[in-house]
Amino acid sequence: MPDLIVGGMTPQPGSAGDVLTLISAGSATTRSDLARLTGLARSTISQRVDALIERGLVEESESGESTGGRPPRQLRLHAEDHAFAGVDLGATHCRVALMDISGQVLAECEDPLLIGEGPENVLAHVDQRLDRLLGEAGRTRPMLRAIGIGVPGPVEFATGRPNNPPIMPGWNDYPVPEYFGGVSVLVDNDVNVMALGEHRHSFPETRHLLFVKVGTGIGCGIVADGKLHRGAQGSAGDIGHIRVSGHEDAGCRCGNSACLEAVAGGAAIARKLAELGLPAESGADVVALVQAGDTQALRLVREAGRHIGEVLAGLVNFFNPEVIVIGGALSRVHEHLLAGIRETVYRRSLPLATHHLSITPSRTGIDAAALGAGLLAIEHYLSPENINRIVSA
Repeated sequence: MPDLIVGGMTPQPGSAGDVLTLISAGSATTRSDLARLTGLARSTISQRVDALIERGLVEESESGESTGGRPPRQLRLHAEDHAFAGVDLGATHCRVALMDISGQVLAECEDPLLIGEGPENVLAHVDQRLDRLLGEAGRTRPMLRAIGIGVPGPVEFATGRPNNPPIMPGWNDYPVPEYFGGVSVLVDNDVNVMALGEHRHSFPETRHLLFVKVGTGIGCGIVADGKLHRGAQGSAGDIGHIRVSGHEDAGCRCGNSACLEAVAGGAAIARKLAELGLPAESGADVVALVQAGDTQALRLVREAGRHIGEVLAGLVNFFNPEVIVIGGALSRVHEHLLAGIRETVYRRSLPLATHHLSITPSRTGIDAAALGAGLLAIEHYLSPENINRIVSA
């Protein structure tokens, strides 16, 4: 996997946390590299590195190529004594990935699970799965340093509490991080962690990216200048409730009408197909009909793509992304969905904004949310501020 981008930021020299950032990013592999990049004295670098080794965060080995004399000792993250979990909670599933400190997946599992069963039952299931995966990976519970969780609803990121999620009864204002005592827990909206996972795994050099999830509803994760952008209260990217003109009869679960997801989401397409007498109750049914070659389903998916493209055209003019990634359940029929999206975006956006724009299906697929949640946990743990706290403790 690509080198970790801690916080999506270019590290500045100085503290032990900054030194670890250079090592984790692959920018420095020896003490000489660190001295050259930071401008710090070799004695200061030795103090920083020795402190990181003592805390079990870095290891040093004689594996470098010699240019004469002793080969340089190589620095790398110490992966064996750390574990991180990425949890993807959907409306009907739970996917958990256990990773080492470099982001390598050690073990993973997926189970059917209804988010509507409430936080106590769902989080108890997650806790059991964590114990099982830790055992499979040869890790113990104290080695679990941080957990990232993506949920299908709005979240106040600073507190990790869901905020009036429409498909998560019983979850409103629930203190999710407090359930897992003794470990750092970060909770975010699922499309945000999907955007993070897609960016870090597939587009690490891209500075401005939009990840659009098209499933039952529609949402957007925003990567701006390499960093996840959540907005003031964590609700940035809620494009599913942008109004689409000419569809005032389409009622939305938010109480308004003509919202994008009420017009072009998987549930909306399924409802239209059912009205035509076809067996469709969900986005998965829509996908099955398209894959079977049903002409009505093909027409409605492409039409939905045009409506989504109408909203994205405005975002392209406003945000000027380099890449738009389409994920979610309906991305499995991306050739038809993307045809409609591209048709409208390239027609309605300014030529300068679309000159180098790529609109592409997700490369991480169903793994995006669990991977992104895990990377959210790792990047939090490896942030200079957190590492400095660990070293000085």
